[in-house]
Amino acid sequence: MAIAQRGTSRSKRDMRRSHHKLKPPTLIECTNCHQQKPAHIACPSCGFYKGRQIIRPREA
Repeated sequence: MAIAQRGTSRSKRDMRRSHHKLKPPTLIECTNCHQQKPAHIACPSCGFYKGRQIIRPREA
């Protein structure tokens, strides 16, 4: 079985992995209740999406 004559250095290995990080979720402000919510999702606190009531909000 073939073995690499020179192994990959730590620097080259880490350069390759530089894009493997996680990104924080993108949140936008709800136009109705001004709470933070994910984009393209009905607001979990008020139930509005694109200015219309889509779901009933959860009762606390």
